[in-house]
Amino acid sequence: MPFAPRVLTDDALKALGLGSADIVDAISKTILDKAAGRLRVTPKSVIQPGDGRYMMTTLATGEDPDLTVIKAVTVCPDNPSRGLPSITGAIMVNDAITGECLALMDAEWITGVRTAGLSAVAARPLANPHSEIMSFVGCGVQARSHLEMFAGLYPLKTIRAYGRGQANIDRLCALAADLGLQAEVADTPQAALDGADLVVSSIPITFDGTPYLDARQMKPGAMAIITDACKPWVTEGLNAFETIVVDDRAQEESMPQPMVPPARIGADLAELLDKGLTIADGPRAFMFRGIAAGDYALAARLWREVSRHSESGK
Repeated sequence: MPFAPRVLTDDALKALGLGSADIVDAISKTILDKAAGRLRVTPKSVIQPGDGRYMMTTLATGEDPDLTVIKAVTVCPDNPSRGLPSITGAIMVNDAITGECLALMDAEWITGVRTAGLSAVAARPLANPHSEIMSFVGCGVQARSHLEMFAGLYPLKTIRAYGRGQANIDRLCALAADLGLQAEVADTPQAALDGADLVVSSIPITFDGTPYLDARQMKPGAMAIITDACKPWVTEGLNAFETIVVDDRAQEESMPQPMVPPARIGADLAELLDKGLTIADGPRAFMFRGIAAGDYALAARLWREVSRHSESGK
């Protein structure tokens, strides 16, 4: 009799109750598994049709647990006007030994959480552990996911929001208030950067306007989390980042338009976790595109929770 895969919505996945520390630990373990050869991945594949949409897939197969995870996602900037989420897609979880499809998971929540989780893994050595001010340039899904993640890990007091969509700014500020934080709206990019301990830039990756964020305006020791391929960052200012970490060195070097010259990369996440890195006193950055290991880590951890609940009859 054919095996029927479980279908798990975003709400069902969120209800499993993974906390920030759980997510960071799961991703850290998976990245080290990749470094040790226990996880095999392919570089993400990307198609940009030229109309603002962004399609991507990731593929990973591991030994602990024996799962294969495939994600297909489309970013559709016009979806909010249609009453739909901007990130849509699905994650397929297969048994790596038999090939059976075990689950189909919604991809929106996992994509946001795994991205914020990757940032948090990098932030452990890169960020000031006493960070109080967190700025967001771009206030959509990734901003909200990062705020929820970092509010559980750092003694944040204030957030600053800078973006073009008032609805997203309002939603981010409301989330900050719910978390007991003060929320400010920055009226210029410089105001967002000035004095911030953490800066998250997550504008649409299809942005083709004039860059407006200058790393030279960041204070020493501040950390930039760059999820948008450096699209809003002034190229000449990137030299102000004295320490640069990417998610996967080989993947980044294979990209048609690398974010920074390979020689500027101090480490990728596997090297950072396995060997460590000397962190300079100046501003530092985590620049990343997303890696299959992050999707695998969250999907596998969530599937373990689903299986545990099923076995216990919950």
